[in-house]
Amino acid sequence: MHWDCAQSKDRYKAPQMLAIDNITVRIAGREILKGATANLPAGRRIGLVGRNGAGKSTLFNVILGRLHQDDGDISWPSAWRVGAVAQEAPGTDTSLLDTVLEADPERLALLAEAEHESDGHRLGDIYHRLEAIDAYTAPARAAEILAGLGFSAEDQLRPCREFSGGWRMRVALAAILFSAPDLLLLDEPTNYLDLEGVLWLENFIQKYRGTILIVSHDRDLLNTACEFILHLERGKLKLYTGGYDTFMETRAAGRAQDMAFAKKQEAARAHMQKFVDRFKASAAKAAQAQSRMKMLAKMAQVEVPPDEHVAPIRIPKATAASPPLVTMDRASVGYEPGKPILTGLSFRFDPEDRVALLGKNGNGKSTMAKLLAGKLQAMGGDFTPARKLVVGYFAQHQAEELDTTITPIQTLQHLRPKLTLEQVRTQLGGFGFAQDKQQTQVGKLSGGERARLMLALATLDKPNLLILDEPTNHLDIDARNELLTALNDFDGAVILVSHDRRLIEATADRLLLVADGHVTPFDGDLDDYRKFLLSGDNAPTQRDLARRAPEPKAKKEEARRSNAEKRHNLKPLKDKVNAAEHQIAALNTEIAKLDKSLADPLLFTRDPAKAASVSKKRADAARKLAVAEKSWLAASEAYENANS
Repeated sequence: MHWDCAQSKDRYKAPQMLAIDNITVRIAGREILKGATANLPAGRRIGLVGRNGAGKSTLFNVILGRLHQDDGDISWPSAWRVGAVAQEAPGTDTSLLDTVLEADPERLALLAEAEHESDGHRLGDIYHRLEAIDAYTAPARAAEILAGLGFSAEDQLRPCREFSGGWRMRVALAAILFSAPDLLLLDEPTNYLDLEGVLWLENFIQKYRGTILIVSHDRDLLNTACEFILHLERGKLKLYTGGYDTFMETRAAGRAQDMAFAKKQEAARAHMQKFVDRFKASAAKAAQAQSRMKMLAKMAQVEVPPDEHVAPIRIPKATAASPPLVTMDRASVGYEPGKPILTGLSFRFDPEDRVALLGKNGNGKSTMAKLLAGKLQAMGGDFTPARKLVVGYFAQHQAEELDTTITPIQTLQHLRPKLTLEQVRTQLGGFGFAQDKQQTQVGKLSGGERARLMLALATLDKPNLLILDEPTNHLDIDARNELLTALNDFDGAVILVSHDRRLIEATADRLLLVADGHVTPFDGDLDDYRKFLLSGDNAPTQRDLARRAPEPKAKKEEARRSNAEKRHNLKPLKDKVNAAEHQIAALNTEIAKLDKSLADPLLFTRDPAKAASVSKKRADAARKLAVAEKSWLAASEAYENANS
C-alpha cells in the first residue's frame, strides 16, 4: 500500500531547509503561484495559511511531485523523506494495526529478510539495523498513535473495511505519523477528528522531531503547535515567526506601516506633480520641472493590496418562546428498540443557553443532538419540548443530501415554497451569498460555500434552539470568526458539537460530557479536559473522565452566569444597531431613487411641481439619514463599550 511517505529528491549540496525559489504554477491559464519564494527551516513546525483557493493545495502537490511547476525550483536535503496522508483511505481486510505498521516498508523488508537469511554476517547487519530503527517497539508505537486518534485496542485488530470513510482517514493519518518522514505535509488533518483527537494531535505535533508544514483552519492548532506561519496571498509567500495570533498582529502592523508610507509617498508625488504642471512651460523653471519629472519616474509605486472581502454570517432573530425550551427526565434514546445508546437523561434547556457536548466520536454526541432536534424519539422517560420550540439543525451528512443540480435559491424555494424570492435572497445574503453565487449550481460550490448553505437552511425558520454538529468543517479561519460572532449575537439557545476548541471556548457556557451511555455535566473548562485526556502515559477512559470531573468551581459558575447576563443585556443594544442599519439602508435606497429622478434635466421644465416635491423628499430623506447615522454611531459605541 502506498502512503506517499517515501519520496525524496536528490539535490547537489541541498540546503538544510525546504527552499522554495521563485515558483510559478499556472492551471487552466490562471497563475496560482506567482514567483513564490520562502526558506523554511529544518526541524520546525510551520503553518501554511491563506484564503480558500489561494493555492495551498497546489503548493503541497508541487512539493509531493504530483504537479510540476512552470518556473522556479524547490529543494531539500537529499536524505530527507517527504510524506503526506494518503489520498485514499484504506478499505482492505488488513487490521488497523498492521495497516499502520505497513507504512514502514524498511522494517517489513528487514523482518522478512531475517526469516530466510542464513549468512551470519548479514543477519548481524539486519538485526543491528532493526534495532537502530526501533523496529521492535513499532507495534507499541503504532498502537499508541491509533489510540490517540480514537481507536480502542479491540478496534485496532479489526479489518479496515469495517470502518466508515472518516474513520479510515484517521487510519491513513496514523500511518503517516507512524512513518515519521523528515518533511511531513498535513492538509487539514483535523477534518475527520473529534475534539479529543485534535487535542492529542496538537500534543503529538509539538513533540515531532522532523519538519512539519501544516494547512489548517483550526486557529488553536496553529497557535499551539506552530512556530512559524507561512502566508500565501495573491500567489506570493511570506514567512512570519510565531503562531497564528502573532502572525495576525505582525501583519496588521506591517499593513498599517505600508499604508502610512504609501499615503506619504502619494502626497510627495502630488506635490511634485503640482510643481511640474505649474512650471513645465516656464523657461526659468524648466530645468527644475524636468528634474522633478525624473524623480517622479524613479519613485517606486507602493501598492497596499486591500484585505480580501470576508463574506458575512448573520443568524436571523430567534422566534420568541418562554423557558424552558426542552425538559428531559430520565429519558433514553437510541436507534434500535431495546438498545438505547444514552440513558438517564435529565436536563433542562432554556433560551440563550450555550451548551457544548464533549466526548469521543461514537459515544453518542450526535445521538444526543438528534434527540434534541426531533430526529430521534425518546425510548423511555419524559422528553417535553416547549409549545413554541423551533429547532434549527446543522449536521455534516446533510450536505451529502443536497441536490447538486439546482441553485441555492432553488434549494430554499423547494424547501419553503411559501417564501418570497426577496426573503430567500435576504436569507442567502446573510450567509455570504452574492447574487452570482445564489444562481450557481450547488455542485459547483466550494466546501465552505456548501457549509454556509447548510447554515442558511438550518436557520431558515428563525429557530430558538440551534443545534450545530461540527459546523466548522470546510470553513476557513475568517468564516469561523464570522460564525463565532454570529453565535454570540444570536438570541436563541445553542447546542454545539465541534472539534474547534476556540469556537467552544468563545461561545459555550456549559459543558456536557457524553460517555459510557450517559451525559453528565463537566464542571471544568477545556484546559481541564485537555489535561485529563493527555495525563500520564495512559490517558484516562471516558468513564474516568466522568468520574474524575472536578468539583464545581464558583468562579467559573459565576463567569458563566455573567456571560449569559451579558448577552441578555447586550440584546437591546444590538437591536438598536440593527434597526439603525436597516433604516440607513432604506434611506440610501430611497435617496438613490430620488437622485435618479432629479438627474432628468427636463424634469424641472416639464413638471416644476413634481421637481419641487422630489427635491423636498430628497432633502427630508437626507435629514433623516443624518439622524439615523448619528443614532447608529451612538448605538454602535454603546454596544462596543458594553461588549468590551
